[in-house]
Amino acid sequence: MDEPRVTLYGRAGCHLCDEARTVIARVCADLGEEYVEVDIDADPELQRRFTDEVPVTFVDGRQHDFWRVSEDRLRAALA
Repeated sequence: MDEPRVTLYGRAGCHLCDEARTVIARVCADLGEEYVEVDIDADPELQRRFTDEVPVTFVDGRQHDFWRVSEDRLRAALA
């Protein structure tokens, strides 16, 4: 199986992360894509890198969005 095209970097208790997860899950389900979620607090380097920007979304290994996920932009990126 291929790697998921979408990665969501976030943390527990983050309401923006919860909103991003909802959008990402819906778009990925509609398009038959997979996504993976990474808890930045489990990795000190990720925590330093993203602490003020979560949630951060990557598509195909490149940063796509942070704080909010645009459903339209995500759909376009995965098309």
